[in-house]
Amino acid sequence: MAVPSATGSSHGSASDINEKLDDKLKVKTFNAELDVSDVDERKLLRKLDLALVPWLSFLYLLSFLDRTSIGNAKLYGLEADLHITDTQYLLALTIFFFSYAIFEVPSNIFLKRLRPSIWLSFLMFMWGIMMTLQGLVHNYGGLLGMRWLLGMFEAGLFPGVNYYLSCWYKRSEFGIRAAIFFSAATVSGAFGGLLAAAISNMEGIGGKPAWAWIFIIEGLVTVLAGAASFWIIQDFPDTAKFLTEPERAFVIRRLQEDDQFSAAGEKLRWKYIVRSILDWKTWVGMLTYMGVDGPLYAFSLFLPSIINELGFTATPANLLTVPVYVVACAVTCGVGFWADRVGHRGWFNFAFLIVAGAGYVILIISRNAGLSYFAVFLAASGIYPLIPNTVAWVSNNVEGSYKRSVTLAMVISFGNINGAVSSNVYRAHDKPWYRLGHVIVLVYIVIGFVSTCGFMWLLGRENGRRERGERDEVVRGVNDDKVMPKERGYFSRGMFKREEDVYDSVEEVKRDKGDEWSGYRYTT
Repeated sequence: MAVPSATGSSHGSASDINEKLDDKLKVKTFNAELDVSDVDERKLLRKLDLALVPWLSFLYLLSFLDRTSIGNAKLYGLEADLHITDTQYLLALTIFFFSYAIFEVPSNIFLKRLRPSIWLSFLMFMWGIMMTLQGLVHNYGGLLGMRWLLGMFEAGLFPGVNYYLSCWYKRSEFGIRAAIFFSAATVSGAFGGLLAAAISNMEGIGGKPAWAWIFIIEGLVTVLAGAASFWIIQDFPDTAKFLTEPERAFVIRRLQEDDQFSAAGEKLRWKYIVRSILDWKTWVGMLTYMGVDGPLYAFSLFLPSIINELGFTATPANLLTVPVYVVACAVTCGVGFWADRVGHRGWFNFAFLIVAGAGYVILIISRNAGLSYFAVFLAASGIYPLIPNTVAWVSNNVEGSYKRSVTLAMVISFGNINGAVSSNVYRAHDKPWYRLGHVIVLVYIVIGFVSTCGFMWLLGRENGRRERGERDEVVRGVNDDKVMPKERGYFSRGMFKREEDVYDSVEEVKRDKGDEWSGYRYTT
């Protein structure tokens, strides 16, 4: 007889299972002696949402604003004042992504080891300083140095917050929160254009050009937000001060019921990190995320320039980005909501990659400004929703606190390193239509499409194997007939297990195996 899965499948009847498993299958309830009957789940969720999502979204708005404002600043004479060529400008964009990608994985490990209120606040405060100093540089070397440091300190926010939110919500609730959080990127795109147009009026104040004031003003706001974050950002569920003790227990219990067994706490062990690195889902997830994140950076960094080259001057070009991002924001939140409801996140990737691809096909062949502007809406509507959807998809399929933190960081960092490529595809001598840049972005979209199809198929195949009992574990006193003495070997198709692969309880199985547990079902 097999260990029953989360869906109730097994090799015996339900009555037989109940008789034989007894206490073996009972997972210990977190703070079992604590009465949580007075906790209203709906009110608690609203309390969590208000305490977590708005401020974190605001921080990401500032983060995305800070990293992409160089595209707005370019329109106000940055290259001429620093005496840099188009190639040097592209390298300044590129260097950000190298430090950004390198520091994401270690940052997520630090986040888990330290309090989020300390680590995230520190990162934000420091990148705000780097952003401010970026407005004080006088040469190319100074710009490169500030971009490297900006990437290093910004690296921890996006993967860190996505991992952090996954520690608070069920898998079916995470997507919409991730979408709202990421929609701050679309808001920053719209707000960035308006803000840059407004700040440009400071030209000459203090002897500084308009582009310098864009960096200085935005950087100082980030410094203040970083300082305030120490008191505003909450820690993990088991220690969060804004919850009562019954509420903390309720949050953790509902996560455990959702097969997030590590919600009650988990000690750092290197095997969790190794498992993340060796997990095929990590690598397929990296390719899938690469297919949507590469286009994102190309789009966000160069949208003002693309519109500018369609015949609009600097300020109108910045202002015309606003409606594009408003539409992208609405679509992002809508996809996040419906993907949670439907559950099959892969199909949303499938559909919206087609939308994005259609937008870039039009951009490649169009020689009409109006048609190209319409295509930009399609591209944004296809690209932006898939960032949080892909992150949620990967997160939904990884259990184990440290494993999930490393997997998310690896997936996101690999996607971000492709920003080093996509930030170099729109070359000055390709204007006004930038055909080569659009073709390269379309190639990224194709990679995302193929990877999405592969991810869906592989996850579905693994779920099928678990339904058929091919991944069942052995629990002492439950199905010991599958135990085979060490000296007689090992059959891998689930027929027999070695003695060292035998567990004392399902609780031990879940702790040790995480999402590799036979009862865990992957989200396709």
